[in-house]
Amino acid sequence: MQETAGHTPCPTGFRQADTSLLVPEASATGTRSTPTACRVRADALRMLGCVRMATVRQVAQVITAEGSDGRSYVRRAMQQLKTQGLAETNGKSGRDRIWNLTPSGLKALSAGNELPPRPRAGTGARGIRAGFGPHGIAVTETILAYGGRHHLTGWQVEVNHAIKAIGLSFSTDAVLTLPTATSEVHLFEVDNGTMTRARLAQEVWDYERYAGHRVWEGARGTVGRSYDFWARHRYTRSRLFPTLYVVLTGLPEHLLQRRLEALARDVDGITIAVLATTLPRLKRGEPWYELAVDDPSRRRARYPEAFSR
Repeated sequence: MQETAGHTPCPTGFRQADTSLLVPEASATGTRSTPTACRVRADALRMLGCVRMATVRQVAQVITAEGSDGRSYVRRAMQQLKTQGLAETNGKSGRDRIWNLTPSGLKALSAGNELPPRPRAGTGARGIRAGFGPHGIAVTETILAYGGRHHLTGWQVEVNHAIKAIGLSFSTDAVLTLPTATSEVHLFEVDNGTMTRARLAQEVWDYERYAGHRVWEGARGTVGRSYDFWARHRYTRSRLFPTLYVVLTGLPEHLLQRRLEALARDVDGITIAVLATTLPRLKRGEPWYELAVDDPSRRRARYPEAFSR
């Protein structure tokens, strides 16, 4: 596996749009000022609208920048949001309660134009009650480790990718769209240590199947042409298929490293760009492992063009 320090988002490198949550302002003494209760509630709502579920610690990490002291402000704010019917808790991750928006909370965000349109956004409550809360918290932890508050509103979670014609359907754990001229997209898969090696590898290979599918178009009786399904129907401004980032967590670090090495073997020969790491490495800012590079030519040879509708 080759290590690469690339593909790390730069907090200040994009000027087309502001997709970050503001850092609490400094007081006259140079210390972080305490956000007002109203602002804490508003920022907590906006954050949950982006990541779908989070613990008090994770919310405090983003909107207060005060470490453990900020949790008390956030905890009170979440209780107030619960009283107002805008947020709720449906489970725990370890000892921490998992918070998510209610349908009323989603409507409040939508009505206030607080986030980019998310017509299929859910509250996450059903997933938490079904036992997927710890995985959702791992996804949120990955989002915060990758960029923190920077570009937070550029994230979407549980994004469906489907091609009905070939019976392919899967959900990407998180998708980051950066505010660049080409709307640069990064895809994230997070394994919380609950999948088998074979299942994890299959999820990665599904992305190649998605990237390789081509569709023919043209009037009847003409030669016509084919195009990449993803370029026409999903990532219309991207020149290359987005890079897939795989993050492993949920196990002791030495086991995560073994799992990472196994994944590298299992996806050998794949024709999309794949970077992988463990969550502890990501938090320490260590380089990603490059498992594969994008190779459209080999991908087209592997998935021949469709010559009919």
